[in-house]
Amino acid sequence: MNNLCADIGYKSINHVGEQLCGDHVDIVEQSETSSVVVLADGLGSGVKASILSTLTSKIISTMMAQGLSLEECVSTIAATLPICSVRGVAYSTFTIVHIIENETVELIQYDNPHVIMIRDCENFEYPKSELNIDGKKIYKSVIKLRENDIFIAMSDGCPHAGIGTAFNFGWKREDIADFMTTVAHVGYTAKTLSTMLVDECNRLYGNRPGDDATACVIRIRKREPMNLLFGPPSNRDDCDRMMSLFFSKEGKHIICGGTTSSIASKYLGKPIKATLNFEMSDVPPIAEIEGVDLVTEGVITINKVLEFAKDALAENKQYEHWSVKHDGASMICRLLFEEATDINFYVGRAVNPAHQNPDLPINFNIKMNLVEELSDCLKKMGKRIKVSYF
Repeated sequence: MNNLCADIGYKSINHVGEQLCGDHVDIVEQSETSSVVVLADGLGSGVKASILSTLTSKIISTMMAQGLSLEECVSTIAATLPICSVRGVAYSTFTIVHIIENETVELIQYDNPHVIMIRDCENFEYPKSELNIDGKKIYKSVIKLRENDIFIAMSDGCPHAGIGTAFNFGWKREDIADFMTTVAHVGYTAKTLSTMLVDECNRLYGNRPGDDATACVIRIRKREPMNLLFGPPSNRDDCDRMMSLFFSKEGKHIICGGTTSSIASKYLGKPIKATLNFEMSDVPPIAEIEGVDLVTEGVITINKVLEFAKDALAENKQYEHWSVKHDGASMICRLLFEEATDINFYVGRAVNPAHQNPDLPINFNIKMNLVEELSDCLKKMGKRIKVSYF
């Protein structure tokens, strides 16, 4: 088995005046190395389109993940979708990206703009074979994966951006490919790449989208382990065991908490070098210990990381903040959200006497909840998470 994994991210904007998006992306993991990603675009916009696309993506992703054939999936869709009373058709286009063992990808495309593939920072023309299933013309491709391959699936709201304003005939697929190849080499996450593409579409629409627009980006990358230590163990005799396990793991090491960093400093025999650089007024400054990649304060910093994680999964509006700042929370975000694929949490259950002040909004349960919520957010980002308690 190779050491590759798939980083998947997507973003949508709604047709102006609509509360629901007529596009829907569904991701089903078959195993740790295989996933089915479906982007469906329902006919029209609003509630009807949302129902059509949600049904389509849910049915196809579930059936494909269970190993059923493409023919069965398409015929089930045809038999299941409700008929539009106005147009007399049940219509939802779809793009399927089936990642198999992180070695091969199957692209199955019906009436959506064709997937853009970027390899070696250039637009890569991949082979397509044409199938006819239940009268529908479907394109299928099978491609062997390489590190740094990028796949961009989109609804037709993306190439339609700017019609009649910025462009006569919209933002052509080739132009979108050129736009994305210019940023492909930087190493942005799939979520960031999809955000950049959809934000540009929104700009071309003059911030009043004439159609729902969705981009789903899949980036093939190497696995990158990361280790985060948060809080001292409940039993002081476990300090050395906890530190030994933490530092024996490959990958970068992050330590959160004053007492925790003191224990690590003693274990490594290296002093803590404090800094008084307040990048943000609500995040305590970082420190340095030789042999540790990042040392930060504990609960307040992790709470800020959680806030950024929730936003990253939603509108991703705070990306411009944490992607460049040098406060402890922003630096943890870059390491966990952008670099890491496999994250090991080492969480101490000791009760901090400083947190027993009734005037402080921090207690033991809040600390444990922070770890659980952050783990859930990171799982939704596609990270592999392991939490060990001490």
